[in-house]
Amino acid sequence: MRIGELARSTGVSVATVKYYAREGLLPSGERTSPNQVSYSEAHAHRLRLIRAMLEVGGLSIAAVRAVLAEVDSPHRTVHGMLGVAQSAVTRAVADPNPEGDWAGAERAVEELVRRQGWAVKPENPGWKALVQIVVTYRDLGRGDLLALLDEYAAVAGRLAGAELAALARVPGVDGKVEGVVLGTLLGDAAMSALRRIAQEDASGRVSARAQDQAQSQVQSQALDQAL
Repeated sequence: MRIGELARSTGVSVATVKYYAREGLLPSGERTSPNQVSYSEAHAHRLRLIRAMLEVGGLSIAAVRAVLAEVDSPHRTVHGMLGVAQSAVTRAVADPNPEGDWAGAERAVEELVRRQGWAVKPENPGWKALVQIVVTYRDLGRGDLLALLDEYAAVAGRLAGAELAALARVPGVDGKVEGVVLGTLLGDAAMSALRRIAQEDASGRVSARAQDQAQSQVQSQALDQAL
């Protein structure tokens, strides 16, 4: 297909297609004449993947470039790709605040990982991010929220197992590698969206119960007065 057809089929403008190509995100098309370049369905698929990472995953152009470089690497592995995808979606953590109990938070995360029976290294991108969260909870005196981490961990463990089981059913390395990228980037976005939906439902149920209890109390008081 020509570049105009590629743009229309993917919802990306011609100018943006050219920009992605200049940035090294999209491979060059096949030049069929001095003034014409042909693109394939593989280019369309790559463009959709780029859009997913940028628009849904919220990555920067530089992060997308780094992820795609690993996707295209002949030495890639599914496990290695997971680390690349995790690094891309994990917000950089600032240097430890000397006023915060960073060492204590590190120990708390180590204990949490041990309780879950996970074989994970502190170099994992999520480790330092979780340490910072623990520090912040403690600084704000929110032990109630800190106590939820084991619940989060239990859900995360089940989800990770389900994701890897689904990935194992995908044929071919290409499909698995792309699945790791999409599962990590879009999976994070999906879980955030689902959590917000579930929070509204849970909050509504709590509010409804509180209203029912209040109404029952009013009716009971009215009955007592009538008697």
